[in-house]
Amino acid sequence: MTDNSSATLVQAPALSPSRAGLGWGLLGVGAFSFTVPFTRAAVEGGGMSPLFVGSGRAVIAALLAAAVLALTRQRPPRGAQWGRLAVVAGGVVVGFPVLTSFALTTASAGHGAVVIALLPAATAVMAVLRGRERPPVPFWVMAAVGAAAAVAFASLRGGGSGGLHWTDLLLLGAVAAAGIGYAEGGILARELGAWQTISWALVLSAPLMAALTVLSVSSRPPSGTPAEWSAFAYLGVVSMFLGFFAWYRGLAIGPMAQVGQVQLVQPVLSVCWAALFLREQVTWPTVLGGLAVIACAGATVRTRPGRTAGAR
Repeated sequence: MTDNSSATLVQAPALSPSRAGLGWGLLGVGAFSFTVPFTRAAVEGGGMSPLFVGSGRAVIAALLAAAVLALTRQRPPRGAQWGRLAVVAGGVVVGFPVLTSFALTTASAGHGAVVIALLPAATAVMAVLRGRERPPVPFWVMAAVGAAAAVAFASLRGGGSGGLHWTDLLLLGAVAAAGIGYAEGGILARELGAWQTISWALVLSAPLMAALTVLSVSSRPPSGTPAEWSAFAYLGVVSMFLGFFAWYRGLAIGPMAQVGQVQLVQPVLSVCWAALFLREQVTWPTVLGGLAVIACAGATVRTRPGRTAGAR
């Protein structure tokens, strides 16, 4: 007889769906954490217009997406999926990049991290409305505490808003757009696949973004230092394309509202990169605030998810 007990003992335990979703989500957040400081770096010098940065990076990502879709011979979406892809594109390909690019022409990278601080709450709300997820009350309590801690942390880095400015309105609009795009994209990723979802959304929005890029170039030809062009390249290749491979994979595994809370770590990372690349000062209150945000994120993702509506 063959003894299978030893083989069973050496097998590594499989990751639970929730842990796998969180792992992929964290990988996506790591990629996205450079977005705010690199957007600020690209537009700060004035050589690249915010419209060029916001639309041009989508064109780069769309070219990569079209090539990958063609090489792998992916089947096109069908019927209503195109309309849902338009929602994804409007949120994460058009809305968030363009609005944040305009906002970060005057707002610092630290203040821009307020956008990232509010995204988990926006994603959770849209997951409930669109994905019919029902997180328990402790989840909402920790999500609210985490959002408050993240906003306080980012506001501290930005020196406080001192009132509602036009940049804040742009940032709030970007939050709403991304929350909708993340939730709808996470659901679509269960049907089309993670990287396929963002790829088709990029291809769908390519004509509009290409037209906006041409318009921006004709009105102000872009220029910049090697560092600024490198930041722009990262935004196109990683922030708009590769990062979504992991992010939508994590949201698809879910639970979506729970995975979305790992974004609470993103403003902390963004400020670290802003200090490293943009020479923004990091103080002890910033360090303590960052630790508080990470603690809230850890408590939130450990909260047991509730049932999805309709589950038996």
